[in-house]
Amino acid sequence: MMQDGEKGVIIQRDKLTYAVAPHIPCGVVSPDTLRRLADVAEKYNAAALKITSAARIAIVGIKEEDVDNIWSDLGMSPGAGVGLCVRSIKACPGTTFCKRGIQDSLSMGMKLDGIYHGMELPSKFKLGVSGCPNQCAETCIKDIGLVGMKNGWKLLVGGNGGARPRLAVELMNNISDEEAISAIDRIIVFYKENGKRNQRIGGMIEDMGLEEFKAKIL
Repeated sequence: MMQDGEKGVIIQRDKLTYAVAPHIPCGVVSPDTLRRLADVAEKYNAAALKITSAARIAIVGIKEEDVDNIWSDLGMSPGAGVGLCVRSIKACPGTTFCKRGIQDSLSMGMKLDGIYHGMELPSKFKLGVSGCPNQCAETCIKDIGLVGMKNGWKLLVGGNGGARPRLAVELMNNISDEEAISAIDRIIVFYKENGKRNQRIGGMIEDMGLEEFKAKIL
């Protein structure tokens, strides 16, 4: 029996079948990819196709002996769905599509995905980018979140929607794309070098205090 993460699989409740969820950066998918996912699910008699909270499409209820062929047929990256690493970046449509968008969250999300997705860190790590204060990407419960404002980005840090929920706190405001990317890099480098195993960044902030954390980053 394969373990979670091995060959990109997640063991299911029945302990007999698996799910795979190819990486779909920021949830943007082409019609051709959708057709391929549907064809593969049908070919291998999957139990379901499930859109995940990370905006990926999981093929659920597949047999262990079919896993290699499924990945071969898909021709897609498994991505980082489990493990102590940066998971899929969640981004709303922003100014690309949404009438309420203030900042280009989709482009920013794609940039962050390209830089950080799968990076190993002390704990699982989630980023979100929202194009306006409505925060449709749930940025207030992400380890790092960007919120589009009239004069730039608001940078949030320390959120967690897991077993110990915690709202993120504001670290910076009215910053440019370049300033946001630079600040995020400093945060992640600091966390990677100083974070405790399985401690989310919010827990680190609680241990050291917000002002000391700000001083280390800013």
